[in-house]
Amino acid sequence: MRVRHAALPAVALLVALTAGCAHHTGASSGAPAPSATPSGYAQMQQKVNAAQSAAAAADQDATSNADR
Repeated sequence: MRVRHAALPAVALLVALTAGCAHHTGASSGAPAPSATPSGYAQMQQKVNAAQSAAAAADQDATSNADR
């Protein structure tokens, strides 16, 4: 009997999350479907690539013996 009382809040939470997070794609839905990639993704990817290149260059410079 205790297990049933302990599982009740978990089941209620699961039902609430399922209902709240469900995608409504019916005819009555006025919101457009989300795109595969968010806007600005290409710019963000370029910035990440530039940061990774700068970090690699800094690592290479730090391990270089040129200024020793």
